[in-house]
Amino acid sequence: MNENSMMPTLVGAVVLFVAGFLIYGLALAGFYESNAGTATGVVKDMLWVWLILSTLAYAALLTLVLGWAGSTDPGSGFRTAAVVGLLMAISIDFGQYAMTNVANLTLTIVDPIVAAVHGGIGGAVIGMMLGKGGNA
Repeated sequence: MNENSMMPTLVGAVVLFVAGFLIYGLALAGFYESNAGTATGVVKDMLWVWLILSTLAYAALLTLVLGWAGSTDPGSGFRTAAVVGLLMAISIDFGQYAMTNVANLTLTIVDPIVAAVHGGIGGAVIGMMLGKGGNA
């Protein structure tokens, strides 16, 4: 990454944050709640600083990968970032399902698809930004 990656990362983080709120916080909140596992006490009040840091790190990862892949338009940015989001979520969700009671199998299977869409949305914007002069 270099100084030309800063703006795509920041804009991508804002888009990922807003898309995450709309997808996870509004549209699918009930689905996620109804498919939680039997573990108790795992949900807590949001710690916004750490959520923002997490979103910035995800945007930086996508900016780096999209730069390496040469994904410099919205379409290729969406496709590449969707694959990254899908594979990350499969790894995390299925590992978590194997070792915890945080989510049931339905959520474990659906979440990677949702994560692919979420990542793809961020990737489309980051790819567009990279195509306008930001290079990873």
